[in-house]
Formats: sequence, C-alpha cells, structure tokens
Amino acid sequence: MGRSFTAAPVRVLLAPPLLLLLFLLGLLRPAAANVGDSCSTSADCGAGQWCFDCEPKFSGSHCVRSAATNPFQLINNSLPFNKYAYLTTHNSYAIVGEPSHTGIPRVTFDNQEDTVTDQLNNGVRALMLDTYDFKDDVWLCHSSGGKCNDFTAFEPALDTFKEIEAFLSTNPSEIVTIILEDYVHTTNGLTNVFNASGLFKYWFPVSKMPQNGQDWPLVSDMVASNQRLLVFTSISSKQSTEGIAYQWNFMVENNYGDDGMDAGKCSNRAESAPLNDNTKSLVLMNYFPSVPVKFTACLQHSQSLVDMINTCYGAAGNRWANFIAVDYYKRSDGGGAFQATDLLNGKLLCGCQDIRACSLHEFNPFCFGICSKVLV
Repeated sequence: MGRSFTAAPVRVLLAPPLLLLLFLLGLLRPAAANVGDSCSTSADCGAGQWCFDCEPKFSGSHCVRSAATNPFQLINNSLPFNKYAYLTTHNSYAIVGEPSHTGIPRVTFDNQEDTVTDQLNNGVRALMLDTYDFKDDVWLCHSSGGKCNDFTAFEPALDTFKEIEAFLSTNPSEIVTIILEDYVHTTNGLTNVFNASGLFKYWFPVSKMPQNGQDWPLVSDMVASNQRLLVFTSISSKQSTEGIAYQWNFMVENNYGDDGMDAGKCSNRAESAPLNDNTKSLVLMNYFPSVPVKFTACLQHSQSLVDMINTCYGAAGNRWANFIAVDYYKRSDGGGAFQATDLLNGKLLCGCQDIRACSLHEFNPFCFGICSKVLV
C-alpha cells in the first residue's frame, strides 16, 4: 500500500529588484488600510474611506469612513420609504471656501466641507436648505431674522437645484429629500426655481403622501414612477398654493442646536408635534450644535451620536429615526454618521445593529444574537 503525501506549496521567490520594479509599475500594491488604521493620504485607505486627523482623539491621521452604505443596493428597495434611514446634511449649501457670489466677503457660519454633488455621491440622501428672497430671486443664505444679506448669502438656489437634478438624472434608482427652512414669500418663487432647474419631472406629489401615520409608498414604486424627489417646506400655506408639503404634517423633529445634543434628552422642536405622535410616519433627528465647530465635529459623531439615536428612539414611541442630520458629515473617529445610519437601517430593516446583518443568516455578530426579522 503506497504512502499518501501532501505536496509542499510552491513558492515563487522574486529578487528585490524585480519586486521594486513591479511596485513602481503598479503591479504590486500594498493592501489598503482599514478604518482606524494610520495613513498618510486617502490613497492609503480603502474604498469609501478618507485619511483624517480627529484631534484630539487621534495622534496623527487615520482612515475613517467617507461614504454611506446604500440600503437599496445592499438589501432591496421593496419596502415603504419610511422603513429606511437617510443620512442628512444640515445647511448642505453652507460650504467651507464657497466663493462669494455677491462680491462682498461672507461673514457667517459654514456647516459642510464639500459640494452638494459630492455629498450626494457619498451617500447623503437628504439636504437641509435655507431659502430666501434675495436680489429678485431665490437664494440659499445662512442668515437670521428672515432676511438675506450680501455677507450671509451663499448662492442662488437654482445652482444647487441643478446639482440635485444632475444627480437624479445619472442615478435613476435613487431618491433625494429636500427639507427647506423657507423664507421665500414671493408668489410662486420656489415653484419658478424648481421649474427652471428641471426638478419637477422627479416631483413626488403631496397627494401621494400618507396621512395619519400610514406607510409611505414602496421605494420601488417611487423609482418606477420616477417620483424620486421629496420636498418639504416650513411654510404651511405652500402645501395648498404651490403643492410643496408642509414638513410637520408628515414628520416629527427633535430640537436642533445645543438643545438637540443634551445627553439623555430628546424632545420635539416647537413647530413639530410631539415625537411620539404616530400620525406622522417620518422621524427627523437633529444632532449638531448651535455654533458649528469643525474641530469638535469628529468627537460628536461618535458614541454620543449613537446614544442620542437610542434616546430619541424611546422619545419617539419606539420608532427609529428616518433622517439623521449633522454638520461636517465626514468628520469622525471611525464610522461616524455613516455607521450611525447603518445602525438605523439595521434596526429598521431587520432589528439588528448594522444593515450588513440584514441577511438570511439566523446568526450574525452585528446582531449580538438572533435578528428579530429576516429579509428575503
């Protein structure tokens, strides 16, 4: 009887000069770093990450997330719109370094660091915009008292609306929500800008929005009908005069600014119904300070953000937030607002701690046990 044997693995040894040559030619590359690993540039990090120094948490730069998980692609888009969570940027237009469009140096706060186009490409799906009457047009402005000034104006709303239209045009399976803090009082002022931008062809009509806490239409149906833009205004009369949904007819919202970041507390802002009013089927959670500070944003987008998600879940009658609004959305010490959105989608879709756990497997480490729901 012959002896069985296992062949020794064959190793191909490359001389150091050949290794160097292959590396220089790009045929041999070092493995991409993971979230939390040290880095010198974003090229050192994996897909959907960037190299960032979260002072004072980090000593040097580390890879942190820079893109959201797409639940429609990872799982499916066959559930109602209100069964998903969407990363939201507060004052999406108030971008660091945005040049003056009035010729007057701007003296106001900024809240984000990249363009609206980049925000959308990185997985942001809801935009908070402040609209004002200004220069016989509608402008995006970070002002106070309901009046836009040369030194608080960012850009004409049409410019940003065209960015949104371009994204929807090239991404036919995606849905974008616009939440307007609205100071436009010119008759049909907003309607004219939406028309000029080409966004009306994606308009989701108020007549299809659910009443009394019912589920929204299926995302797949919204995509099939090409009604992929939801717009909400803070002016109630525009629901009847311009067909723009009055925000607080359809969603509840917690306090914004420092009041919305008070640990262990989550209460509604003045305009909103109580958070546990289940006749509104959408829940918006704000988590940004009254005065935006880039330096502290990465620390805010950590465990304290997750803690507030859980606090607001209880305050909203055991309902998870559909929108999570932040400043400087890419700044974090690791997963940040992206991981928080993954948590919300995991909870909404399958009762797990992470959307990646929403699969047919009965056990998944992201669930710390058995998922409460299984998706097919």
